Amino acid sequence: MWLIIFMVLPLLGIAYIGWHIWTLVPLSALWRSLIIGGLVSSFGLLFLNIGRSIDHMPLWLARCSYDVGSSSIFILLYLVMTFLVLDLCWMVGLMPKAWLHHNVYTTCAITIALFLVFLMGNIHYYHKERVELQLTTAKPLAKPVKLLLASDLHLGYHNPRKELKRWVDMINAEKPDLVLIAGDIIDMSMRPLKDENMAEEMRRIEAPVYACLGNHEYYSNEPEAQRFMNEAGITLLRDSSVVVGDLCIVGRDDRTNQRRRRVVDLAKRADMQKYAILLDHQPYHLEKAEQAGFDFQFSGHTHYGQVWPISWITNAVYECAFGEHQRGNTRYYVSSGLGIWGGKYRIGTRSEYVVATISAEH
Repeated sequence: MWLIIFMVLPLLGIAYIGWHIWTLVPLSALWRSLIIGGLVSSFGLLFLNIGRSIDHMPLWLARCSYDVGSSSIFILLYLVMTFLVLDLCWMVGLMPKAWLHHNVYTTCAITIALFLVFLMGNIHYYHKERVELQLTTAKPLAKPVKLLLASDLHLGYHNPRKELKRWVDMINAEKPDLVLIAGDIIDMSMRPLKDENMAEEMRRIEAPVYACLGNHEYYSNEPEAQRFMNEAGITLLRDSSVVVGDLCIVGRDDRTNQRRRRVVDLAKRADMQKYAILLDHQPYHLEKAEQAGFDFQFSGHTHYGQVWPISWITNAVYECAFGEHQRGNTRYYVSSGLGIWGGKYRIGTRSEYVVATISAEH
């Protein structure tokens, strides 16, 4: 069902955009055909990316294919929204029909506006927001603990080792006691991680790193993803827990695994007398952590929609799609992600990492 919708809606969108380009752009039929053909071809690259066909290409070509294909879906979305607004304005009499027919001014205005929106969205993606979070507990805590929390790195063709190096430097600059990653360390393919030996870069992190699986670890080949984490010095918590000082960290397997353990069962196996943190990639059913007695849950996955107005959809789907939240005595933080899937654009959302300090209550 969802696959059919995923296929049909973009095709309808392309047809709608193609018709508008044909009637709006004041160029010859050949040039208009080339523009429409370029959009269709760009969108077609998206399916090469999803099907992992680009793994057989030279690395530079695979990266280009990934960037163009994954960017196309966002560009198509904004073109559809633009033409819908223009059509609505024409229908209610706010603009003449001539503005939508072989009009050089409308064509230039749309082109420049979209170029600026996506340019600023790309620049905004590279700015990583530092978020501070203060957590307190009545449980025994010998001294304050500083955590670096991150999710959704999506290392791969679009987030190469050069970008990972910058992130590792940011993490080390914080001098955290622990680094916790809530899944989707890997994007869609293990190939670029192996080719660039990104595990070596991850080992530069100067604090112990604990992580849970995300859905993309399954997409990229879960056994290979586990091997990468071992090589990278990451302790993978897969329906398991570990005690680190006065903290108990529990990592839940991703909901892609329908046989993963229930949150209440994980709590029974963990030392809940200590400050208990749950890493669960997808923030569904937040009440489960509260019912099980966890002090804090950290999740990611949503990207907060990545670009507006998809954030409206994530707000409708999740109890908390982004930011801080609380249920009873349980605190939550759902991160929009340090990295991103697909095209590197943040429009109305942000890339972030969280610096959380756990202190004893006074």
